Amino acid sequence: MIPNPDLTYEKNIWSSYTLIAGMDEAGRGALAGPVCVGAVILPHNHPHLLQTLSGVHDSKQLTPDKRTKLVPHIKETAITWGIGFASAEEIDSLGIVPATRLAASRALEGLHQFPQYLLTDFRLELPELDLPQTAIVKGDQRSLSIACASILAKTARDDLMRQLHETYPEYKFSQHKGYGTLLHRNKIEEHGHSPVHRKTFKFQDQTFHRE
Repeated sequence: MIPNPDLTYEKNIWSSYTLIAGMDEAGRGALAGPVCVGAVILPHNHPHLLQTLSGVHDSKQLTPDKRTKLVPHIKETAITWGIGFASAEEIDSLGIVPATRLAASRALEGLHQFPQYLLTDFRLELPELDLPQTAIVKGDQRSLSIACASILAKTARDDLMRQLHETYPEYKFSQHKGYGTLLHRNKIEEHGHSPVHRKTFKFQDQTFHRE
């Protein structure tokens, strides 16, 4: 059983830095649509933070309905939050790692207060920023801040993919959210690439995704 994320990492840092931004991405491995990064700064002096956000977990462990219900709760509890996107065109132009970092910088720009420290999920390090930071393997399962960011990123990207479904209904984006499912691959074979597909991503590089 996967344990609930807690505040172990945050508490170790709060004695030196009170504004800690948890960050996580969604859509890194998709064949279509943007990559999205969420950033959340939780209050260090909240007396019952774990209880208040008790339903928060790694977004992949939650149902879409549960994630959606948690979003306003996270936003109301956080000191500040931000969401950033990098488009499929930017992913093709820059590469997935630089594009993800671009989305992360946009998420940070959306914060009302700039963080003093970053807690990121593994592979989301931002070396170009002169900020102390820790990248945590399976961070969305261990850090409450990162788990909150994971939920915001996932729900924001899913919402956008549903909007893209209205523009490109033949690809069924509302069902697979752009990930490399068999249905999606078949639709690409049938219709070719849309303007929101990542042209540089190859089928053999992708893994199947389940909602």
